[in-house]
Amino acid sequence: MTALKKATGDVVFKFEPFVLHVLCRELQDAQLLHSVAIDSGFRNSGITVGRGGKITMAVRSTHCLEVPLSHKGRLMVSEEYIEFLVRVANQKMEENI
Repeated sequence: MTALKKATGDVVFKFEPFVLHVLCRELQDAQLLHSVAIDSGFRNSGITVGRGGKITMAVRSTHCLEVPLSHKGRLMVSEEYIEFLVRVANQKMEENI
């Protein structure tokens, strides 16, 4: 809170979701991993094939959080709300694990 109160610009509380990139030898390997990821709740997962034929499967969670806290140095939320955001982010971290 001390650092936040001293901020002169915009401050954003941000929680990034889990991401795992897996390089796959065959497309069917990536498809199998994709199915497992989707069935496990990682709905933002996907497969990309690069120009050189490199097949990458990305396992991505949907557990993101991004909330503005201050604007031009003016605190826009209460300390109680920030404590709430921290609890929510920690819960999302547990879900990632």
